[in-house]
Amino acid sequence: MKKISIITAAFLSVSTCGFAQNVNKLIGEKDVARIIKTLSADDMQGRATFTPGIEKAASFIELEYKKAGLKPMSGNSGYRQNFTMVRSTPVNLTVNINGKAIAADSAFASSSDSFKWASDKDVQVIVVGPDKDFRTEYRKALKSDTKTLLLVDPKFNSLFGRIKSYLGAGSTSFKGKAKAPVVFVSGKFDNATSFDVNFEVKNEELPLFNVAGIIPGKTKPDEYVVFSGHYDHLGIIKPDKPGVTDSIANGADDDASGTTAVLSLAKYNKKLNNNARTLIFVAFTAEEIGEYGSQYFAKQVDADKVVAMFNIEMIGKASKFGTNSAFITGFERSDFGKILQKNLKGTAFKFYPDPYPDQDLFYRSDNASLAEVGVPAHTISTDQIDIDKLYHTVGDEFSTLDVNNITSTIRAIALSSRTIVSGQDTPTRVPKKTE
Repeated sequence: MKKISIITAAFLSVSTCGFAQNVNKLIGEKDVARIIKTLSADDMQGRATFTPGIEKAASFIELEYKKAGLKPMSGNSGYRQNFTMVRSTPVNLTVNINGKAIAADSAFASSSDSFKWASDKDVQVIVVGPDKDFRTEYRKALKSDTKTLLLVDPKFNSLFGRIKSYLGAGSTSFKGKAKAPVVFVSGKFDNATSFDVNFEVKNEELPLFNVAGIIPGKTKPDEYVVFSGHYDHLGIIKPDKPGVTDSIANGADDDASGTTAVLSLAKYNKKLNNNARTLIFVAFTAEEIGEYGSQYFAKQVDADKVVAMFNIEMIGKASKFGTNSAFITGFERSDFGKILQKNLKGTAFKFYPDPYPDQDLFYRSDNASLAEVGVPAHTISTDQIDIDKLYHTVGDEFSTLDVNNITSTIRAIALSSRTIVSGQDTPTRVPKKTE
């Protein structure tokens, strides 16, 4: 009780007392817990893209928007922002490296097209030795326009297996816009002096949908503020530890917590009903398989009209700075973070710059799709990504979360965003990505 009263008192001490009272009254811990529990329940089946679980999650989010009184985005008849992608399911993969056949469980490919390689000169070979950062290397390869053979040291077998469970089962791409193929091979290699790869897939076009609602602006309707989080996760995966029978990757922190923040902020702002700028609340799909939902969304809005994007990703536990704190990716790229912190003056809550610069988090979440074109689009998180052992495992469940800390973070976002919502502050644009 003491901890809760201190947090509440901190918010009530803010100079604009009316805002603080509203935020404590309108964003309640009980409702926050209800939403996260629902989204991360076993019956959501881990909310994997293209599964009944994500359909169920989308329906729940739609109902929350409807109850809050949000309107659909322009051009949409409902809250779903529908689009299609091509899902490719592997039929056959054979790999030979330096004349040696690779076991089936030690290789997988990410591609939406069948292909054959025979020591092709246009294929880059990357050796991920034990001293490399496998996560960084594979993300770069997946975003590259160059065919890639990724030779991964067995030191990374645990992560290799997790990646295989959701990338090796198939790949996804916008129709006609597939990325270059990437072949992953686990083993001890100094290089590949020769290689042969034969990969066969079957393709089918399938529907996807972001879930988005708006509160039209009162005086600046053509200026947009976006609040977002991704509602998809990994679905049913291979248990990550011997003896563990649970196979549902519930994704309570990643990112039911962020989606809960989006819904809570939508309700809060709708009840206040005093926003000058148009507010867009969007739950993105397909983040885990390539940030496709946010990429599609970025094409449906005029980036020049988006004055800020609050992307919320994994706020389920205290940050490395302790309770009443969160970090903002790309803090130094605009004055977005400074504005937020100014609006929290007099409270105990503080936003910090991203403490994990080596992780390249600014371009690893859904904010990237708009940041790349200059929008001050940042991700707010509390996750200790360098030591989080539950990340992308079946252990990411509601029981591991600190709901009190989540609630205080959502309240802090509500308070810190108010001058941007009101049209008083406009964050500086971020440099457009040129690479």
